[in-house]
Amino acid sequence: MSTLKRFFQDTIIYGFATVLPRLMNFILVPLHVKALSTVGYSVNTSFYVWAAFFNVILTYGMETAFFRYFSHSDKKSLVFSTAFISLTVTTVIFFLAVFLFRDHLIDLVDLNPDYFNMLLGILALDTLVVVPFAYLRASNRPLKFAAVKIFNIVLVVLVNFYFLWLVPRHPSLIPDFILNNYSETDKVQYIFLANLLASGATFLILLPYFFRTSIAFSTEIFKQMWKYGWPVMVAGIAFVINEMLDKILLKEMVSDEIMGAYAACYKLAIFMTIFVQAFRLGAEPFFFNQANKENAKQTYANILNYFVILGSLIFIVMVVYLDFFKMLIVPNPDYWVTISIVPVVLLANLFLGIYHNLSVWYKLTDRTKLGMYISIIGAIITIGLNLWLIPVIGFMASAYTTLAAYGTMMLVSYFFGRKFYPVPYNIKNLFLYLLISIGFAAVSFIFFRENYFIGTAFVALFLFIVFINERKDFKKIINH
Repeated sequence: MSTLKRFFQDTIIYGFATVLPRLMNFILVPLHVKALSTVGYSVNTSFYVWAAFFNVILTYGMETAFFRYFSHSDKKSLVFSTAFISLTVTTVIFFLAVFLFRDHLIDLVDLNPDYFNMLLGILALDTLVVVPFAYLRASNRPLKFAAVKIFNIVLVVLVNFYFLWLVPRHPSLIPDFILNNYSETDKVQYIFLANLLASGATFLILLPYFFRTSIAFSTEIFKQMWKYGWPVMVAGIAFVINEMLDKILLKEMVSDEIMGAYAACYKLAIFMTIFVQAFRLGAEPFFFNQANKENAKQTYANILNYFVILGSLIFIVMVVYLDFFKMLIVPNPDYWVTISIVPVVLLANLFLGIYHNLSVWYKLTDRTKLGMYISIIGAIITIGLNLWLIPVIGFMASAYTTLAAYGTMMLVSYFFGRKFYPVPYNIKNLFLYLLISIGFAAVSFIFFRENYFIGTAFVALFLFIVFINERKDFKKIINH
């Protein structure tokens, strides 16, 4: 099997593990926007903003560091146990600190104390399974990885539907002890409960992996992993700022209603985020495993080329059929006030995906500090432009800021990569596909909104251009 075929095969499996959960989320968004007001959706969004922030701190780059050292180490068992022990110990320390400063933290995150307790439970369980999940990816077990991930999200969906659909609509089928404690005014708690139950079940499934290795801790390996991983943690915090701060600022500077509507319409970028995440899950271990091969750089260049082609196609399709997708994903008209952000955040997430592909240079050369600095640049742009522009143009400021932040990170990473780890990217092709897709999407959205005949013609024309330009490479991949 060719290298590219193996990459695409693993990416499809990882993609399925990512796509199915996201598609389940696709199902949950309509359920949530029907069950919750925009204010309730704002609470839901705030919960997961803080979950993302604390998750980055609790894992402190250990997942990426694990890939880096597990793939090349002849003491794989020791790398596994060291990573697992370090995460377990730091998680315990974190929760002791939370216990001491609990009231202050509840005020900081602005969550109901019961929600806060569920947040802590989810964080603890998810942190403890980071290394087992990373082990499955690093040891090329995508099917096992996918099965566990899919089970997790199926459980989340079932519990959501049980409490948000079945209980209110068919109370005769529900046991009395649930009906007697069911809250019609606080439905958002059931979303968090679903996540907590799924995290607990996932932990139990992966528990056997905790006992497959001897309990051994290497201070030397930990120091190496920490040195590699802490800049990844800082970059992760910056990423959370880039991805989540706009919601918090809109809540504080505009209103809960607008923040809830913005967060829901942001979900319309779901197919782009699925694609980016799937590519990232498949690419990260693949990049490390290919690093020492003779044609590694050309392989990386080819992968980015196909990424941009597929990402550009998703971008055009989502913009052309936006009004169709909004009826499926966000069926509550109360949320549509912010629908104009969608083309901008779609393009922003495409730029983010390109950045992830370009980041191979600092991960393979152990220059994670430079990657951290790039993410910090993005965070500074996010903070500065949001604070400046939200009072001027409202919620659109957050969409344009996200585009500016990810676009800048993409460009800076490319120019740094040319210096430290030059990859022969076909810039002419990449620029061509991006320019055509942006042009077609803009014309369709501005001048031919809901004209699906012209929009479909744009999609077909883009595919034709790609086929003409790439037909020789497509034949090579198929014939190998």
